[in-house]
Amino acid sequence: MNALVDQEGKYLQIKIGKPIIVRDNVVSNYPICHIMFSRSEIQPETIQAYHETEYRVTGEPSVVLRIGEYNESLSRLYKSSKLDSCAFITACNPCSRSLSDAANADRHVELGRDLQRRGLKFFQGEGKHPVGDWPGEASYLILGLSLEAAKILGKKYEQNAIVWCGSDALPQLILLK
Repeated sequence: MNALVDQEGKYLQIKIGKPIIVRDNVVSNYPICHIMFSRSEIQPETIQAYHETEYRVTGEPSVVLRIGEYNESLSRLYKSSKLDSCAFITACNPCSRSLSDAANADRHVELGRDLQRRGLKFFQGEGKHPVGDWPGEASYLILGLSLEAAKILGKKYEQNAIVWCGSDALPQLILLK
């Protein structure tokens, strides 16, 4: 990956290889595009790691989200719940700063309580890179959350990025910085 930095210190990225595009801080796969271009404070290697991470519901229903890959299990979940969007959000390791297990557990519980107060339907999950050495992060798959509401929630818990899916059941990486 090649990375350039603009006058504001934000990364401008160009990636040749797996088809990825970033538009308005949303990362998606498109079969005809082979360039990723983004203005973000997040380092390119970190964005790539987020893109490669598997976002998994840890119980039932069995759902594993991968950025840019249509998810049939999620589509079925939408139909059964009569909802057509979701977000995958963690409260752990804000801004990719490693916290203690206890601090991350407290933040995860706080996010869960926040979701309960809002009356949202959600499932326990974990985001983990399949080969990286960063530990998996306790997360939630939250149904019925609009993109704007998901961004607000991710920012509240100081996250660099979240995963959001619309009615197409196609996970998108949403950069928040």
